[in-house]
Amino acid sequence: MEGLENMAFISNAISLVTYFYGYMNFSLTKSATTLTNFMGTSFLLALFGGFISDTYLSRFKTCVLFGCIELLGYALLAVQAHFPSLRPTPCQGLAASQTTRCEAADSGQAAILFTGLYLVAFGTSGVKAGLPSLGADQFDEKDPKELAQLSSFFNWFLLSLTVGAIIGVTFIVWISSNQGWDWAFGVCTIAVLFAIVFVSMGKSLYRNNVPKGSPILRIIQVFVVAIRNRKLPQPEQADELHEIHDTENEILPRTDQFRFLDRAAISHDSGDATTSISPGPWRLCTVTQVEETKILIRMLPIILSTVFMNTCLAQLQTFTIQQSTTMDTHILGFKMPGPSIPVIPLVFMFIFIPIYDRIFVPLARKITGIPTGIRYLQRIGVGLVLSAISMAIAGVVETRRKSVALQNMVDSIQLQPLPMSVFWLGYQYGIFGLADMFTLVGLLEFFYAESSAGMKSLSTAISWCSLAMGYFLSSVVVEVVNKASGGWLANNNLNRDKLNYFYWLLAALSVVNFGIYLLCASWYRYKKVELVNQDDDSRAAKGKQLEMVTV
Repeated sequence: MEGLENMAFISNAISLVTYFYGYMNFSLTKSATTLTNFMGTSFLLALFGGFISDTYLSRFKTCVLFGCIELLGYALLAVQAHFPSLRPTPCQGLAASQTTRCEAADSGQAAILFTGLYLVAFGTSGVKAGLPSLGADQFDEKDPKELAQLSSFFNWFLLSLTVGAIIGVTFIVWISSNQGWDWAFGVCTIAVLFAIVFVSMGKSLYRNNVPKGSPILRIIQVFVVAIRNRKLPQPEQADELHEIHDTENEILPRTDQFRFLDRAAISHDSGDATTSISPGPWRLCTVTQVEETKILIRMLPIILSTVFMNTCLAQLQTFTIQQSTTMDTHILGFKMPGPSIPVIPLVFMFIFIPIYDRIFVPLARKITGIPTGIRYLQRIGVGLVLSAISMAIAGVVETRRKSVALQNMVDSIQLQPLPMSVFWLGYQYGIFGLADMFTLVGLLEFFYAESSAGMKSLSTAISWCSLAMGYFLSSVVVEVVNKASGGWLANNNLNRDKLNYFYWLLAALSVVNFGIYLLCASWYRYKKVELVNQDDDSRAAKGKQLEMVTV
């Protein structure tokens, strides 16, 4: 499902600026802002999709429901693109005498556009939150063999994303450029329809999660009860805290971080015999509930320290396409369209994901004894290092491109593509593709494995928020750098701008960000789980026979 859905989503993420600017007659600034808001919203809304999946619906139902919403959005965009009366007369191609007909989209046309766009954003958010967890649910984390298969699943999940993206940035971009946007949106609609059909075909085979109530509500309860019990003495022994061993399949033992939250699990009856209040969820929490909250707090610095990498990704996507417009884009007699340049890192990922999964992981597993080869946080760290290297190489390549430009310009004007192949950009893009392979999958796997059983989808959705925050932060970074540097990127001309300085600045900041990440990763405590043996012969023990498992 994800390959087809991502094919539609990525193709539009790459080329929608062209549609906004050339067909809806938005200004260039409004077109870029509209796309950035659409992308950021798509990933941020994954939090809502994860909340719905954990609280009310199973992950399967979440994927199907939100997939249908996304389908409706693409269908609406296809209808608008097909009927001229639903959109303004495009400015492109009009003769000078007809420019009076060139008007921006009116309120009704804009309403149809934004309704379709944000139906797509809302739909894809639920799919991205629920689908990784639905696939991962099919593996038993307690079985070392299946734990290794779970890690492999996330690698192949990324491969499906990559294959879909490759088709999207080549085939669908070609359709939008040569056959029309109504055909492109129509293909996206059909792709999402088939994605829904394919995931529905396996309904009878899936292990479906049972919603365990709102994880957000449980977290709020912990803070409320901890504040209410702030004056109570801190128990020294974990046995003094409240836990229910006979109803919890997953029990999280007490940890020594954020101990002030442990007060939420102090029973009033044990501390004050005269208390007659019957404990409820807003007066007494379990240790597992408290630890569930601690896990989320421990995860936040990890996700925040990966935001800057996605800011670099947003800058690389924007400026690399602009760089490509000044370079020779021919290969084997074929001219590559600008929006298809991102196929370069995707091809690198397509090649290296199977190599990583089938060669590197088994070798690393023999050395480390870890089912996943290396720890999740180690994998994320490798990606952050590669992203810093990619930014440094981008600065070197841009310096080379500018030197070629100076030799081929007349009066500071570039008259034709530079005698420099666009595939020089493959160095920076390819290394960043490898960085994405390590970090994106590492985050998805980390958040799924480390979260409690009742918030798998929400935690997976949090990993997508790093992309959203990166996109939103990217425009801020450009403005701040422009003001602080006196206009490195203010000339609207790459041959006069100092993009190479900007790339090197991003590389230096990436190194600093990696240092911060190391501090956060070293501080993080991996989750440990106590599993209650619920066999008939052992139920009399009522939770006293516990098995400790480190995830």
